[in-house]
Amino acid sequence: MTGRTDTALIVGDMQTGILANHPFSRAPVPAMQSLVRAARAHGILVVFVRTELRVSGVDVSANNSLFTALHQAGTLFHEGSGETDIIPRLAPQAEDVVITKRRTSAFAGTELELVLRAQRIETIALTGVATSAMVAGTLYDALDRDYRATVLSDACADAEGDVHDFSMERIFPARGARVTTAGSWLAEL
Repeated sequence: MTGRTDTALIVGDMQTGILANHPFSRAPVPAMQSLVRAARAHGILVVFVRTELRVSGVDVSANNSLFTALHQAGTLFHEGSGETDIIPRLAPQAEDVVITKRRTSAFAGTELELVLRAQRIETIALTGVATSAMVAGTLYDALDRDYRATVLSDACADAEGDVHDFSMERIFPARGARVTTAGSWLAEL
């Protein structure tokens, strides 16, 4: 290990239920496997983030139409359903961190910032699905919290390819994020 203790790799919403029901979400898995393996080998903290809602719905506000719809759509995002588990191809290891979120951003109401600050993380490399949801929400929160952020474009995906491309080419760089590929990021390690 080289001990890159100032960096964390965030892998968002790579859940069994999402990948089973949304084919677009499968595309970044090979890049993510390489990233996770290399991050561990270089002492980079790997953080898996998953979306999970309480079965009772007590954490879903009627004012939030998106999460109300997600909760009512079946067990896809219900805690304990198994559908919120990280896919086996990316199985978290003992040294990894798994964060459960109940909103779009990995920072909203979670212990993510506590973990990052405790580990003196200053830079995040962000991956996941969907680009227009978890990735964008987490990126904006990270930038507002003064983290340096890199988005790994081929380790993210969105149901709308043009939204993904526009976010990577225009929106994210305009907000201050660095956008690169998994291969380029790995070559820098």
